[in-house]
Amino acid sequence: MKTISENACFGGTQGVYSHASDTCGCDMTFGLFLPAEAQDGPVPVLWYLSGLTCTHENAMTKAGAQAWAAEHGIALVFPDTSPRGEAVADHDAYDLGKGAGFYVNATQDPWAAHYQMWDYLAEELPALLSENFALDMERQGITGHSMGGHGALTLAMNLPGRFLSVSAFAPITHPTASDWGKKQLTAYLGADESTWTKHDSTLLMREKGFDGPVLIDQGASDQFLDLLMPEALAEAMAAKRQQGSFRMQPGYDHSYFFVASFMEDHVAFHADALYAG
Repeated sequence: MKTISENACFGGTQGVYSHASDTCGCDMTFGLFLPAEAQDGPVPVLWYLSGLTCTHENAMTKAGAQAWAAEHGIALVFPDTSPRGEAVADHDAYDLGKGAGFYVNATQDPWAAHYQMWDYLAEELPALLSENFALDMERQGITGHSMGGHGALTLAMNLPGRFLSVSAFAPITHPTASDWGKKQLTAYLGADESTWTKHDSTLLMREKGFDGPVLIDQGASDQFLDLLMPEALAEAMAAKRQQGSFRMQPGYDHSYFFVASFMEDHVAFHADALYAG
């Protein structure tokens, strides 16, 4: 593992690190905020998964999460959204290829060689973090924005017991029925739609739900509402009697201004669950 940068931040340290990923077959970069409490022992962990076109850096610099994480003594992990490098397949469209890994394990060419983001986030990166940093991996929460909200919800429901809490900002909620999903799932996983279902939070909510609290914030003036399909997840949560809140926020769009506006609420939500756990 290589240290790219480390900066003092709200009494803790905001670091950026890279490592050779066996899972993705390339070098991967991630951000990690450690609060001051990490100097004395392991701290709870909150994962933040970013959306289309983003790298590890977007939320790290725009979401305002470190101030609230420092207040609660929680670490923040900011993974990348896809594999990177000259040998990694890409596409001219912004919503496929680099920056658009969709948090799946690709099975189709040319993507399968590197686009193994599910295993990277579920297995390889947690193991690396646990080995190298003062993190309490028994107390993990996960959140994300847009494509990252999709990733957070699907990882949480598919890995029971891993995360004590899950939240999302404007998640892609029903990708098997949306153009933000059908295109990418076909490209990465193939035309057999039975392989898509574990990556659809609406279908997972209907079938499994989440054994813990859920918080969803959606901007009512989001320019991508038709692609995000928030009503599908809201209906599934109600039908499942899921513990949680689904909030429509009047006037807010899809930007990081929206994310930053409600980040305090989300970090506090996770802190309640992580310290109760």
